[in-house]
Amino acid sequence: MLSQIEQFVIDRVKQMRIERGMSQAELANKLDVANSFIGQAESSKYRTKYNLNHLSKLVKIFNCAYSDFFPTA
Repeated sequence: MLSQIEQFVIDRVKQMRIERGMSQAELANKLDVANSFIGQAESSKYRTKYNLNHLSKLVKIFNCAYSDFFPTA
């Protein structure tokens, strides 16, 4: 079971990926993870999630702020 914040991050990454017209494979390549990682992270069947190292790379990939991956109060 994923926590609310973990699910938020996964949903936000997926949203940003889709908004930029990026495939799962393209994001996996830029993030330097296996192609299956992104699909597993976006699927509720798996417990795969992003870690802090991934977030650091995602900020650069999406040219955004760390705060974009956290819900506002």
